[in-house]
Amino acid sequence: MQFLEYFKIGGSWVTSGIVYAVLTAAIVLLILKWVAVSNFLSEVKGELRKASWPWESDPKIKGLKKYKELVDSTIVVLIAMILLAGFVQFWDFFHVLIVGFFTNFGR
Repeated sequence: MQFLEYFKIGGSWVTSGIVYAVLTAAIVLLILKWVAVSNFLSEVKGELRKASWPWESDPKIKGLKKYKELVDSTIVVLIAMILLAGFVQFWDFFHVLIVGFFTNFGR
């Protein structure tokens, strides 16, 4: 029985049973759908070969200069996400004030 304690997850056999059941189900589904999964992965690989990647193909360029377009695009996306988050936060705060005003109006 001491040996079985190594297979216990989270100190509970119930938790261990659930985790092992989910893992077993995932493995069985992967085995049953292996042909579909392998076809999907090969199609993804083929599509990724067709894509144009945002870095220079010149082998002489080293470091971050090689990824200048990628870094610039990433910075633009980060700034856009920060501005969008601020916009959403502002309108959320504004609507909370309006709803709070109307819900407290009758008190």
